[in-house]
Amino acid sequence: MKENHYIWEQDPFLKPYRHVLLRRQQLLETRLQEITGAHGSLLKAVNNHLYYGLHKTGGGWVCREWAPYATDLYLIGECNGWEVHPDYAFEPVGQGNWELHLPEDTLSHGQLYKWFVEWPGGSGERLPAYVRRCVQDPVTKIFSAQVWNPQHTYDWKHPQPGRVKNPLVYEVHIGMSGEEPGVSDFNSFTKEVLPRIERLGYNTLQLMAVQEHPYYGSFGYQVSNFFAVSSRFGTPDDLKHLIDQAHARGIAVVMDLVHSHAVKNESEGLSRFDGTYDLYFHKGSRGEHPLWSSRLFDYGKHAVLHFLLSNIKYWLEEFRFDGFRFDGVTSMMYYDHGLGRDFTGYGNYFDGMQDEDAIVYLGLANHLIHQFNSNAITIAEDVSGMPSLAYPASFGGVGFDFRMSMGVADHWIKWIKELKDEEWHVGDIFYQLTNKRSDERTISYAECHDQAMVGDKTIIFRLIDKEMYTSMSKDSQSLLVDRGIALHKMIRLLTLSTAGDGYLNFMGNEFGHPEWIDFPREGNDWSYQYARRQWSLIDNDLLRYKGLELFDRDMVHMATKYRLFDYPPQAVVQDIGSQVLAFVRGTLLFVFNLSPNRSYTDYGLEVAPGKYTCVLDSDNSLYGGFDRNSRDTVHFTVPEKGTHRLFIYLPARTATVYVAE
Repeated sequence: MKENHYIWEQDPFLKPYRHVLLRRQQLLETRLQEITGAHGSLLKAVNNHLYYGLHKTGGGWVCREWAPYATDLYLIGECNGWEVHPDYAFEPVGQGNWELHLPEDTLSHGQLYKWFVEWPGGSGERLPAYVRRCVQDPVTKIFSAQVWNPQHTYDWKHPQPGRVKNPLVYEVHIGMSGEEPGVSDFNSFTKEVLPRIERLGYNTLQLMAVQEHPYYGSFGYQVSNFFAVSSRFGTPDDLKHLIDQAHARGIAVVMDLVHSHAVKNESEGLSRFDGTYDLYFHKGSRGEHPLWSSRLFDYGKHAVLHFLLSNIKYWLEEFRFDGFRFDGVTSMMYYDHGLGRDFTGYGNYFDGMQDEDAIVYLGLANHLIHQFNSNAITIAEDVSGMPSLAYPASFGGVGFDFRMSMGVADHWIKWIKELKDEEWHVGDIFYQLTNKRSDERTISYAECHDQAMVGDKTIIFRLIDKEMYTSMSKDSQSLLVDRGIALHKMIRLLTLSTAGDGYLNFMGNEFGHPEWIDFPREGNDWSYQYARRQWSLIDNDLLRYKGLELFDRDMVHMATKYRLFDYPPQAVVQDIGSQVLAFVRGTLLFVFNLSPNRSYTDYGLEVAPGKYTCVLDSDNSLYGGFDRNSRDTVHFTVPEKGTHRLFIYLPARTATVYVAE
C-alpha cells in the first residue's frame, strides 16, 4: 500500500466522493485542534481518568464527577454505613463538576462505595463514571465500586514486543477458557492456556470482555464500567501479570474495545447518570440501539470524546496493551447502524446516512493510539466494507492499521450449507477469499466467536454434527468424520494462505472444539456446560482432536517461517472441472484438491523452474490423514514447450504446500 497518496488516487472509483472524504478529513483536523488546544498534542490533552473518579492524594482522598444536572451528590459506602450524610457531600466546582475531599483514614483498600446522585424529581445510586474497580455481590448480584489502592504497584518485568507487522491473532474469552464448568480467571489462563498459544505460534492475543459488564452472557459487549477490569476474572494486577507474561513470550496483547455502545442499566452504567438520558448519549430514539437494547454515544459532544479517548489512554498506559480491536464499527458509522441494508455500491458509503461525528471519533482514537505507541496496532470490525477505514488519516482515511475481512466466514458458511462437495467452485473460492481492497490491510478468519454462539454452528459441527459425540476416537470408522477432519484443515489453510495481511482464530476452533458457546442463563438452567474449553480432548492421544491442533500449529509456524504475507497470492491453476486450485506466495506453492472422490496422478502445474519439497501435507497421519503422499520426495520441474511443469500426486480432499528452491 502506498501511504503517500490520497486514497481516491489509489482507487479511482472513490473520485466522485473525493469531496466527502476531504470533508471528513477536515472535520477530523478541526476536532483535533479543538481538543488539543494549548496542550500541544492530543496525547497531552486527554487525561480525564487522572482527574475524575476516586484518587489517593498526599493529603487524603479526592472524589470528582461530572454530573451537570445533579442537585446534590454524596459518597455512600462501608465507610459511613451506606447512609447519605452531609460529611460526605460533594461540592459543585463549576461546569457541571463535583468534588469531595476526605481525610486519609476515611477510606481503605478493598472498601465498597457508590455515589448517591440527586436531581430534580428523583435520585439514585450510581457507580462513578470513571470507576476502576467494581465487584459483584455473590448473593444480591448488585455491583459496587471498590477502593483499589494496593500497597504495592505491579512491577512490570518484560518490555512490550515490537510492532506486529502481520497479526496471527488468537481470540480468547478468559471466563470460558477453563475446562471445569464455571468462570475461569486471568491467573489460570496465564498458567494453563498462554503456553498453548505460544506453542501454536500465534503472535497476537486478543482479549475479549475485559471491561466490566453486568451480564456475563453478553460476551462482554454490554459494558457498564469502561475503566474497570471485569472482576469476574481477577484483579487489575492479575491482568497485568497476564499481559506481562505474554510479552515475555513475544506475544502482543490487543484489547477488544467496546466504544460502539453502552449497557442500558442505570445503577451500574452511565444511562440516566445524573437524571438525564442524554448526558453521554444521543437524545430520544437515536440514543438507543434497536437491536442490541443498549445506549448509543453522542460522538459530537466534547465530553464524550474526552471520556472515550481518556479510556483508550488509560488502557494503554496502565495495562500496556499493544493495541485494540474496535468492536461494532459498522454500528457507529451509520445512522441505521448498517441494519437491513446491503452494501452493494460505493454510494452506500457516502449517501449522507453516515454519522461523521463517529467517523471523526474513530480517526481521533487512531491518532491518539499511534501517538502514544507507534508500535500499537488497531483493527476495525466493520461488516459494511467502508472504504478508507484502514488507510492513513493524513491521506483521506480513518487511520486503522487493519480491518477484519468479515465476508470470508460468511462465504464458508454459505459454501458448506448450500453446496454439495462436488459443487465447490475453486475459481469462486479463490476470488472470494482474495477479493480485498489492495490499498487497505486486512485480517481473515474462517470463524471467530460469532460463528460459535448458540443458535449457530462452528465449522467442525457443520461438517460432522452429531457424530462428534460418537466417532472422534481414532478407532472409530466414519466417512463423515473423515470428510469433516479433511475439510476442516483445508478450510483453515485456504483462509490463512489467501489472507491479505493477517489471520484470526477463536480459542479452541483450531482443534475443532465440540459444540457451541452458550453462557449460563435461565434458558439452560444457568449451566456452564457450554461456556468452557475442553483442552483435555487434545491431550488425549486416542482422539482425533490432537491432529487438528498439530495441523494448525504447523500451518501457523509455516506462515511465519516463510514470511507468507510478504507476497500476494498468484494463481497457478483454477481447474473447475477437477476442483484443483493452486497458487504461489513467495517461495511457497499451495495445491488444493477439493474433489471428494478423485485423486490425480502426475498432475501438471506450470511453475518456476527448480526443485520443490513438501513442507505441509494435510493428509499426514500426524494430522489425522491417510499418508497417501511421500513427503520426503523431492520434486523437480520438467521443461516442456518453453515452460516448466511440476508433476505431483494429488489425493482427493487434500492440501499440500511445497517450498521452491
